[in-house]
Amino acid sequence: MSREFPIGLTPPDWLVRNLRPQRAPVNRPAVARAAVALALPLAVGLACGQPAYGALASMGALSGVIGDTADAYRMRIFNIAVPQLFGAIGVTIGAAVYGHGWVAVATVTGVALVSGMISSIGAVASVTGLLLLLNCVIGAGLPLPGAWWLAPLLMAGGGLLVLALTLLAWPLRSGVPERSAVAGTYRTVADLLAAGGTGDYERLRLAVTQSLNESYDLVLARRAFHHGRSPDLVRLLAQLNALTPVVEAAPAAHQRGERLPAAIPAAVSLLADTVEAGGTDPLELRLPAPADETARAVDHALRHAARVVTDRSPDPHALDDRLGRPAALRVRAARATRNALLSAASWRYGIRLALCIGLGQVLVSTVEVPRSYWVALTITFVMKPDYGSVFSRALLRALGTVVGLVVAATVLTLVPRGWWDVPVLMVLAALIPALTPRGYGYQTAAITPVILMLSDILNHQGTGLVVPRLVDSLVGCGIALVAGYLLWPESWHARVGDRLADAVADTAGYVELAFGDAADPSARARSRRRLYRDLSSIRTEFQRALTEPPPNGRRAAAWMPLVVAVERIVDATTAARVRVRQGAAEPSATEISTIAGQLRELSEGLRETDVLVAVRADLCGPEDSVLEPVRQEVAAARAIASPH
Repeated sequence: MSREFPIGLTPPDWLVRNLRPQRAPVNRPAVARAAVALALPLAVGLACGQPAYGALASMGALSGVIGDTADAYRMRIFNIAVPQLFGAIGVTIGAAVYGHGWVAVATVTGVALVSGMISSIGAVASVTGLLLLLNCVIGAGLPLPGAWWLAPLLMAGGGLLVLALTLLAWPLRSGVPERSAVAGTYRTVADLLAAGGTGDYERLRLAVTQSLNESYDLVLARRAFHHGRSPDLVRLLAQLNALTPVVEAAPAAHQRGERLPAAIPAAVSLLADTVEAGGTDPLELRLPAPADETARAVDHALRHAARVVTDRSPDPHALDDRLGRPAALRVRAARATRNALLSAASWRYGIRLALCIGLGQVLVSTVEVPRSYWVALTITFVMKPDYGSVFSRALLRALGTVVGLVVAATVLTLVPRGWWDVPVLMVLAALIPALTPRGYGYQTAAITPVILMLSDILNHQGTGLVVPRLVDSLVGCGIALVAGYLLWPESWHARVGDRLADAVADTAGYVELAFGDAADPSARARSRRRLYRDLSSIRTEFQRALTEPPPNGRRAAAWMPLVVAVERIVDATTAARVRVRQGAAEPSATEISTIAGQLRELSEGLRETDVLVAVRADLCGPEDSVLEPVRQEVAAARAIASPH
């Protein structure tokens, strides 16, 4: 007999979503690296009679583990080394103002402003800004042993140890992550084709979009490190581009409402195996004879992909990048700096973070709080821009800290200080990359006992650290909630339609670009890829908003069907384009302009209000037109958007 919550005790949906662990495979190499990278410096320090020095290096290794998120080896150098440099600058600044009262408060607050502005640029910049502020807080809040230059050197050395461990397999696995990613994308497309005409199609289409985004990012990011075109990367990019006609044919096949023959997804799986193995022998695809225009589109797309996959040396000059060619690192660095200095969003986030850090520093400077640096550490983690909503992070940080403190108290009570710390730290460190993909609260629970163990080696307070750390964490979460969330209406009363309105307007442009001989096929492909990427990003933002309490969570839930409707409009447009390419009649200019006009009207309505909008319902056209499915999807989107 199943047990049910009493009506008054049923947990709200937003709380359940926050606490539900995400599914993710365990990255065993990352687990092993974390265990070795954190325990080895401590072991060396103990062997040399300087455990405090070993603890500092292990703290640096901890930051390296947090930043070890890239797959490509060249990107790992960038993701780990650059944040370590800024982390060394941060701890140097913090140590210089340690014990200087209000000077320390002003300095850490200023670093928080710079950190916040840096963090808004992108993923690597986010980790860079995080380490800059974290290490500054540690330097300003803890008496660090040795000369002024020793702590930065040891902490940076610990982070670079993580980098060295990640690069051990580079000579043997150069290019393997990129090739595996492209092969994985082929496999997700095979699953999508197998699900055509079934209820699993929408879920798998999202998986294809995400996989394509990750593969393009990985290949193009690696190629940005080359002055010219690497033959291996040219081939991988050509193989990715060859998937475009296959992905475009998928919605047309799905619209038929019938499953494709099993030989078709099997052929894509064969292509995936060939990509992963780097094969160049010609492939004989055993495909059924196409019976209609949609089947012909799928057949042509697969045979084209088979030729590209086995091509030994694609022409780099004829290669089109579906996401555009990446700029040189120097150009991107200058662009990022300009954006950080001139962007209103960058200044807004920097001011929010500086306000929270400043309030925390003022509080611990006027009220006696032992080892008060933990307040600022908590604020820094909670306010990190790409970890989700501030409200959810504050909640999960508090819950994760409680669990982590229980583990830390057990360790500090039962494990004698000394060499026993090394195996215990290996176990606790291994949990960080294992639990981080499960969610922010799980990451907090894994990191907290590690930081407390290393802090105890530096200040020898034992279990006396536990209760103050709990109080500090709750204070930090409270400051972040009030000064970083409630005081900023944009965070809890955001205009959720703005980005969706942009996507609807871009969809109107894609409808116009999809038809007509003057349209550039490569421009169509880039437009569709960017549109799907934007919609995927919007869906992620809405999913994060669902973890907010009312009204944000309720508003996001109401708008999510419209996100799905826009995705279906893009699918229907792509399917119509495929049918035209295979011989169907081209739609009239009037049909195209009418649909695009309706979408732009919907876009303007979404941009001007914070609620669902009323739109016209006078969209009609020839029932035998290839755009009839598009009109139906636009009508469905209008019905969702119109208030009832």
